[in-house]
Amino acid sequence: MRLAVLQPSYLPWLGYFDQIDRVDVFVYYDDVQYDKNGWRNRNRVKGPNGPVWLSVPVKHSGRGRQSINEVETDGQSWSRKHLRSLEQFYAKAPYGRDYMPGIAELLSRPWMRLVDLDIAINDAIVQWLGLNAKIVRSSSLGIEGDRNERLIRICRHFGADRYLSGNAAKVYVDPAAFAEVGISVEWQDYSHPAYPQIHGPFVSHLSIIDLLMNAGPDSLGILRSGRPIDSKPA
Repeated sequence: MRLAVLQPSYLPWLGYFDQIDRVDVFVYYDDVQYDKNGWRNRNRVKGPNGPVWLSVPVKHSGRGRQSINEVETDGQSWSRKHLRSLEQFYAKAPYGRDYMPGIAELLSRPWMRLVDLDIAINDAIVQWLGLNAKIVRSSSLGIEGDRNERLIRICRHFGADRYLSGNAAKVYVDPAAFAEVGISVEWQDYSHPAYPQIHGPFVSHLSIIDLLMNAGPDSLGILRSGRPIDSKPA
């Protein structure tokens, strides 16, 4: 059994969903420290003049170190701006009409916590892509420990013998510690695929929303084309 653990992110890129597609169990790491300049509350989409950031404002002043699942969104006007941008940018995309109603419904809800917004949108995208992993939040498991120890305990909790990780985690994931308890660490090694895209030359590493709007039912096949040849869905 293969498992992956990732922090919840706002409108993530293709590689995020590649991990979900390749595992049996996917864990939202929602009770670790919030990183202010990370991807928890922002991502990029493509406008007529190139990439555009969509950022969700959050409350952090005077709140000290917060876990991801403690962070609150700041106001609601941002959601109207995000929706307006998406509607404008993808009005002429081949599959804009297929996904925009669902996105509009999600963004129009009165979100208080960032984590709930992130996970609700990501769960919708999982359904649109037809992915089948079991998905849970780490905060629901009651599992503690330092960085490697906790990941190992999460794997053992679900009976996973393979841990899939993004390459950036090589700086802290200790494969030897996993191997001691019979768990192999597999690196994602994802190469971003190109696909037909409106608004000029192709731009990579955008939100997966861009892929869905441009490729529709072909999105999953394109997503999978970026992984190593010998890697398959769970």
